[in-house]
Formats: sequence, structure tokens, C-alpha cells
Amino acid sequence: MPRPKRAPFALLTAIILIVTTILLACDSEPRKSDAELGLTPQQAQGRRVYDARCAECHYAYSTHDLRAPSLHGLFKKPFMKNGIPANDDRVTDIILLGRAKMPAFQQKLTQQQLDDLMVYLHTL
Repeated sequence: MPRPKRAPFALLTAIILIVTTILLACDSEPRKSDAELGLTPQQAQGRRVYDARCAECHYAYSTHDLRAPSLHGLFKKPFMKNGIPANDDRVTDIILLGRAKMPAFQQKLTQQQLDDLMVYLHTL
């Protein structure tokens, strides 16, 4: 008995991989340079802190949520998605002390890193 041809299966698999890649790429946020964003040196430092500590769970320039709420427009609304006021004191508390699934960064950030991060978050 002759073996069935695998070409249709291979083609279907390739199409599924291409479509999946395209759909995943649509959700990623484009990476702009600090200069393109018009960031000051302190804001750029804050962006590096963000990239190292926050970007794994929070999008910065997309309104879509990642593992945690997007931080796009964080200080442009009176309240965060969790209902807490969107102000420096409350955001600092959440960063330092953590909340729900978010870890605390009190022992992981210097005061300068926290200051730089806060300045950057105001640019989102």
C-alpha cells in the first residue's frame, strides 16, 4: 500500500505558523528610541529601570494588558485599574510594597532608580 502524501499537512502546518507569528506580532509594542520619545536623561534612566524591572509584566506604550495592567497613560487618569488613585504616593507604595501578584521592589531599587522610574512613568 503506498504511503499518503504529507505535502498538505506540511503546508497546513506552515500556514498555521505564519498566521500565529503575524497575530503575535500585532500585539507587540514598537520599540522607539529615547530620542524618538523625547526623553530627558533622567527619563531615559527611568526607562532602563522600567525595562529591567517592569516590562516583563506591564506594557508601556500599548493599552493592552500583558501579565499585569498596561501602564500607558498611568498618570493621565484619576484612578488606576484597581481603583487606587493614580498619584505619585500611591504608585510609589505599590512599587515599593507590591500588590496582589506584583512583587515588592523596596529592597531591589535604589532611591535614585525609584526617582528615575517615577519620572519615566509620567511620560507614558
